Amino acid sequence: MKVLSLREPYATLIKEKKKFIETRSWKTNYRGELYIHASKTKITKEDLENEKLMSLIENKNFNFGNIICKCNLVDCIYMTKEFVEEIKSNNYQEYICGEYKEGRYAWILENIETITPIKAKGSLSIWEYHH
Repeated sequence: MKVLSLREPYATLIKEKKKFIETRSWKTNYRGELYIHASKTKITKEDLENEKLMSLIENKNFNFGNIICKCNLVDCIYMTKEFVEEIKSNNYQEYICGEYKEGRYAWILENIETITPIKAKGSLSIWEYHH
């Protein structure tokens, strides 16, 4: 299975269907089923102090070091100034859940499903998990 590791609270925001766009500095040509892994990295002080962001999460029991949900990666969009303004103006919740800057990429996620957590080490980029 293909997996993407994210820091918390971002992995949980996807699992709870509060975040449908993952922002990255790099593009991917991969499309298809993608599992989301909550890395073992602690939540940054900046994120913890971001009340708007943290208030979106209902269940604060984070699953550090686990694959927690699956989704479909359906598109990877290069962020233009117009794209960033569109998200900021029309989808503020999504905007506060990512790093929206011209020149970055928006990975569009659909069909998010919670799964029974799977302990996994995690890795950079899209990685392959083998049972």
